Amino acid sequence: MSAVSHAGEVRHGAEPDPHIVELSKLMLARAPALGQALADRLFREIDAYRDGNVVTKDEVAASCEANLTFVFHSLSAHGDVDVSPAENVGIARALVGLPLPAVMTAYRIGFRFMWEQTLAGGRAAGIPTESILDATARVFLAQDTFTQAMASAYRQQLTQQILEQEEERSALVEALLSRRITDSQSLWEAADLLRLPTTGPYVVVAAELPAIGKLGLPAIENKLAARDIRSAWRLLPDSHVGIVHVRIRDTISTLTTVLSQVATVRVGISPPFDDLADTSDALRFARLAVTGKQSADSLITAFHDTPLAVAAVSAPEVMGKIRSSVLRRLIELPTAERTILLDTFQAWLQEGGSANDTATKIFCHPNTVRHRLRRIEELTDRSLSRPLDIAELCLAFEVDQRLP
Repeated sequence: MSAVSHAGEVRHGAEPDPHIVELSKLMLARAPALGQALADRLFREIDAYRDGNVVTKDEVAASCEANLTFVFHSLSAHGDVDVSPAENVGIARALVGLPLPAVMTAYRIGFRFMWEQTLAGGRAAGIPTESILDATARVFLAQDTFTQAMASAYRQQLTQQILEQEEERSALVEALLSRRITDSQSLWEAADLLRLPTTGPYVVVAAELPAIGKLGLPAIENKLAARDIRSAWRLLPDSHVGIVHVRIRDTISTLTTVLSQVATVRVGISPPFDDLADTSDALRFARLAVTGKQSADSLITAFHDTPLAVAAVSAPEVMGKIRSSVLRRLIELPTAERTILLDTFQAWLQEGGSANDTATKIFCHPNTVRHRLRRIEELTDRSLSRPLDIAELCLAFEVDQRLP
């Protein structure tokens, strides 16, 4: 029996009989010619090899010769047999992007070819049948060891490439978020590497972290991809951030639905933007959505970039003072009463200052609306008939909605 040593080599225990040693020498002498013949067969039978664009026939012939040499050398079982040629093949095929199933198919074809050649060579040399059967078993064992070494090296190289690509994508995301990429050519190249369309609209999504170093939205890129939404993500020290392409209006609705299904922490969505150069500004808005007042029924908050909304969050400390100055007495009311007055004022603004339309919107009598508006005037010392007072109230109410 054979065993794989820690050095990646296969070792045989018992010495083979002289007939097998003779067969080994015969086949080793033919290895270069057989390697070329096997390469010709692989290029005829495997589509991935045929056009020679991924790997050349000379390269395949060299790896075939190395494979055959390994197996034929193992027949004589003189000490350790190095499997590094197989590992090198696995690494090389992974680097050029040749699919592993195609490489495994080549190895299966190669094993059959090797077995046929060994059998024919043994018979031609008059090797006893028992010795040929023993040699066949050794060929099978050696080929299995060689194939495992190749496949293992291929998978390790592929894993390393994937990790490196993800690190590169993650670094590109951070470069966009921090405005380190600004010229158009570099932005297009970044979009291509991130597998994002080169034109918007996009949004930035920012999620809190459930714990240091843990993703706020696990597997979110794959979940969005399943809904045909492209995105690229980066784990920052304080948040899990993504750039998401929202090609049509319905995409934002789908994005919100997916985020709601995944999120266990607060998540903010920026307003849409068309140029990746604006990613940094969008991140700021997404973070403001996260840190602002939380909705009672959802962890997801979208920031709407109206002039009032932008003004309300532009200088939190100053805006907080404005809110306190204008709404202090109103804020001191019991929560239920305060909420009713705030909701009424918001509806009144949305309905263009019409008490009748506001009453219809919030299901009450117009006189009730008028009474609540007068109550707001009393509590704020502002008049809803003076434009300047209305402007102050609008800003103060917007700040109250946006800031915690």
